[in-house]
Amino acid sequence: MLAQRKVRSKELAEAIGITESNLSLLKSGKVKGVRFATLAAICRYLDCVPGDILAYQPSDDDLRAEE
Repeated sequence: MLAQRKVRSKELAEAIGITESNLSLLKSGKVKGVRFATLAAICRYLDCVPGDILAYQPSDDDLRAEE
């Protein structure tokens, strides 16, 4: 969405009030969770919906829980 909207990470981080390093972690998927307020701010700024920027990828633990 950043590329589609021609927005730089630094611009988004400043606009929604998080650090560039935290935004980088979000982009890389290396976080276990994200606050709804942060997700809402990202979507509001990028004019998108959460489904445009999030995808469900089950972990090994998720798959084992289904057995």
